[in-house]
Amino acid sequence: MDKLIFDEKKKILLDFINSDNYQPMKFKEISTLLQVPRDEKQDLRDILVALISEGKLEQDTKGRYKMADANTKVGMFSGTQRGFGFVIIEGEEEDVFIPENATKGALHGDKVMVSIKRDKTGKRREGEIIRIVDRNTTTVVGTFEQSKNFGFVIADNQKFGKDIFIPKEHTKGAVNGHKVVVELKSYGDKDKNPEGRVIQILGHINDPGVDILSVIMAYNLPTEFPEEVMNQVESIPQTVPEKDKEGRKDIRHLQTVTIDGEDAKDLDDAITISKDGNMYHLGVHIADVSNYVKENTPLDKEALKRGTSVYLVDRVIPMLPHKLSNGICSLNAGTDRLSLSCFMDIDEQGNVVGHEIAETVICVDRRMTYTSVKKILEDHDEEERNEYEELVPMFELMLELADILREKRRKRGSIDFDFPESKIYLDKEGHPIDIKPYERNKATKIIEDFMLIANETVAEDYFWQEIPFVYRSHENPDSEKIKQLGIFINNFGYSIKVSQDDIHPKELQKLLLRIEDTPEEALISRLTLRSMKRAKYTSTGDGHFGLAAKYYCHFTSPIRRYPDLQIHRIIKENLRGGLGEKRIGHYSHILPDVAMQSSITERRADDAERDVEKLKKVEYMSKFIGETFEGVISGITNWGMYVELPNTVEGMIRVTELEDDYYIYDESNYTMVGEHTRRTFKLGEKVRVEVIGTDKLQRTIDFILAEEPIEEDQ
Repeated sequence: MDKLIFDEKKKILLDFINSDNYQPMKFKEISTLLQVPRDEKQDLRDILVALISEGKLEQDTKGRYKMADANTKVGMFSGTQRGFGFVIIEGEEEDVFIPENATKGALHGDKVMVSIKRDKTGKRREGEIIRIVDRNTTTVVGTFEQSKNFGFVIADNQKFGKDIFIPKEHTKGAVNGHKVVVELKSYGDKDKNPEGRVIQILGHINDPGVDILSVIMAYNLPTEFPEEVMNQVESIPQTVPEKDKEGRKDIRHLQTVTIDGEDAKDLDDAITISKDGNMYHLGVHIADVSNYVKENTPLDKEALKRGTSVYLVDRVIPMLPHKLSNGICSLNAGTDRLSLSCFMDIDEQGNVVGHEIAETVICVDRRMTYTSVKKILEDHDEEERNEYEELVPMFELMLELADILREKRRKRGSIDFDFPESKIYLDKEGHPIDIKPYERNKATKIIEDFMLIANETVAEDYFWQEIPFVYRSHENPDSEKIKQLGIFINNFGYSIKVSQDDIHPKELQKLLLRIEDTPEEALISRLTLRSMKRAKYTSTGDGHFGLAAKYYCHFTSPIRRYPDLQIHRIIKENLRGGLGEKRIGHYSHILPDVAMQSSITERRADDAERDVEKLKKVEYMSKFIGETFEGVISGITNWGMYVELPNTVEGMIRVTELEDDYYIYDESNYTMVGEHTRRTFKLGEKVRVEVIGTDKLQRTIDFILAEEPIEEDQ
C-alpha cells in the first residue's frame, strides 16, 4: 500500500477508535463494522499493528483494541551495564527510569511499551516495560570466552547488560579472545541469559584492524555497495559531457580554488571572491552530485540508507562509491565540473544584500590545503607566498570578508565552541603512535565562515518561498539544564542571565568569552555544550539556537551528507520551474522521513567515530603505564574523578584509589571532599596523574594521583 494512503487510513481508523461511541472491539468486530473487503483485511491488520507500535493503541487481555492509556508510551530502551535502563521517548525531554526488575528482558536499542509513574519523591519518572514492540538487535559483536562444554560472548557495547550463551555446536571454532559476530536465537529474560550462535569470526582481539572492524560491525555500518549500485556507477561518465553543460552559467573564467585538508579526496566546495567598491562578491560552489544521483535509483536508496559518510581513524566509509565521490563529483583542479552555486553580494557590515542560486560549470585553478593557506596568511611564509603569488590577493580578500562575517555572527550571539579535537596518528598496522590536538587556524575558519553564510542564505531563500525543504534545526536549551549550568559556573565566579525560563545564545557566548584562556575554559565549554540540545534535521525551519540563526540548512556537502543532496534536488527542480503542486505534495510527504533518517544515521556515525577514537586512545595510553602526566580535572562523580590530558585523552581516578582518606562527592559544589583531611578536588583543577591501567574492552584508562604536586604558577 502506498505510504500516503496508509497514513490516511491510519488517521481514519484512529479517529474511529477515539470517537465517543466506540467500545473496545476485536479485529473481526472492527472489520465487520467498517465493512472492510476480504482483500483489504491484511491492510487493516498492518494499520492496527503500526498504531500499537507507535503507542497510540493497545490491546487488552481479551485482544480488544482501545486507545492507549495516557501513562503508556512507546520509546527506545537504553540499557546499562548494571541492569537498569531508561526509555527515551521521542519529543519528550525527560527519560523514563526502568529498574532492573522491570525491564522484561529488553535489550539496548529495543522499541518498548512502557507504563509510566512518578517515583516516591515525585521528581523522577519511573516505569515498567509492559511489552517489547520491536527487537532492534539481531546480531551482537563481542569477545568470545571458552568454557568446557559451551562458550559465551561479552558484548562490546557495555549497555548490552548480559553475556550471551553459545552452545558448543554453535561456536564455529572460536577460541578465547576472538572477536565474533553473534546471531541471537533467544533474547533471554530477567533470569536467563540471551542465547546465540557465532556467525562470523573477525579475528583475534590483538590482530591489526580487528578492533575497528568490530566497531563497524557493531554499528551495522555498510562497507560494501550492492551490485546494482556499482552497476549504476559504471554507467556514469568520468568527464562532463558537453550536453550536461548546456543551459548552465559558465564561470570557468573566474579564479577558483578549493581549500581542504591534505588527505581529503572528496572535494565538494570551491570558492570565488572579488570586491567592487564596498561590496564583496562571494561565490560558494558545491559539487552537483544530484546530477548523477537521481531520486529513487539504487544509488539514491543506498545513499539515504547510509545517510552520511563515516570518518574513522584509519578509513572513510563513504555515502557514495569512491568512483563518484573522488571522481566526477569531486571538484578536482584543472577539470570541468558541474556545480550548484550560491553567489552572494555582501556589504562591509556582513549583510547579504543580494544573492543568486544557479546551476554552473566551473574549473578549479588550484587545489589548496589548510596548511598552505595558513602559511600564507598567518605565518607570512615567503616561500609559500611566492609559490602561490597570483592567488595571495584572493586569500587576503577571503580573510578580510571572513573576519567581517564572524564579527557579525558574534554580535548577534552565535556560540563558537573551539574544542581541541584530536588527530590520532597510526602506524602501518593500525597502532596509534601519537595523539595531538587538532587546532583550527585562519584557513579552516575562512571555509567555516563561507559555508555558514551560504547555508544561511539558501535556507532563508527557501523558507520564504514556502517550498518543502530540509533544515538544520537546533532548539533552545532545556531551562532546567541551564539553571544547573548557572549554579555550576557560580562556583567559578561566573553568571548568566536567564529571563522567563529562557536564555539568549548571546549569554552563553559572553560566558565563553569570559572563560577564554582560563584553567576552567575546556571544562565550562563542555558543560555549556552538554546543557544544550542536539542539532537535528527537520522538515520545518525552526531556527538554530547555537548559531543564533533564524534560518539554517546543510547545503555545502552533498558528497557526504544526504540532506544536502536532497535539497539540491529541490533547488534544481525549482530553478527549472518543475515544482508544481504534485511535486510539492511529493516532497511534503517524504521529507519528514528523510530528515529523521538523516538524524538517525548522523547519530550512528558520531557514536561509531567516538568509539573508535576511545579505542585508539586506550591503546595509545597502554604504552605509558607507570608514567606521569599533568592534566585537568574534567568531571567528578560519586565513583571518582575524570582527568583530561593536554592531548585530549581522558582517564579516571577512582575513589578507591584516593587512599589517604575517604572522599565524598559534594554535588552542590561539584567537588570531591576528604572526610578526615578535608582536602578538596574541584573541577578545572590541575593535577599530576600516573597511568596505572587500561582496558580496551571497557575502553577505560585508570589514573592515580602522582606524588609531585602541581605548582599553580606553572
